[in-house]
Amino acid sequence: MSAIETFDNPHPERDYTIQHEVEEFTSVCPVTGHPDFAEMSIVYGPAAKCVELKSLKLYLQGYRNEGIFYEDVTNKILGDLVAACGPDWLELETRWSTRGGIHSIINVSYTKDDNEE
Repeated sequence: MSAIETFDNPHPERDYTIQHEVEEFTSVCPVTGHPDFAEMSIVYGPAAKCVELKSLKLYLQGYRNEGIFYEDVTNKILGDLVAACGPDWLELETRWSTRGGIHSIINVSYTKDDNEE
């Protein structure tokens, strides 16, 4: 899996939001081996670092052939993004294509204040 790279936040003194929309995400169902397709929204409040987009694209493409459940991959991506850029907060939503008449949406979030000990 490619590493998520970052760059220095050019305006750390300002509160603002960054939103990345991913229109093509694929992984594999670990039960059936069939491909799973999703769109996702990544929204975060940057602290010292911002996510570099080419590395994010390569990181996400690393899931293309990985057998992983929707819930697991959504939470893993959130954890990897938080570890890479240390945002003040981050929200991730994955919207999975319909399979067997069921459409799934997974939401997960992180807030620095809630997760610091």
